[in-house]
Amino acid sequence: MAREFEPVVGQWYENIDENDSFRVLSVDEDAELIEIEYLDGDIEEIDVDTWAEFDLEKIEQPEGWSGADIGGDDDEDEDEDDDWDDDEDEDEDEDDDDLDEESDENY
Repeated sequence: MAREFEPVVGQWYENIDENDSFRVLSVDEDAELIEIEYLDGDIEEIDVDTWAEFDLEKIEQPEGWSGADIGGDDDEDEDEDDDWDDDEDEDEDEDDDDLDEESDENY
């Protein structure tokens, strides 16, 4: 008997029959389509009838998964990027100070 779960964006599932792991990227309720991404990076759109045929089990994100994050964590990623940019700016300022000191010493 197939275990049926509602598709949840960001959730990882294992299709027991096919021994495939994938996560849900998007759900289009109007078109009744679900976009999924397999562990190998392949992306596929399936309809809700195909989804209903899957014998699924919810799983944790696979260890070592390096795919892009989806969902509401974008703000957090941008903050990290901003911090990185700030660090780079500080490094450039320090380099400029070093050049100024060297120029002063040459005169």
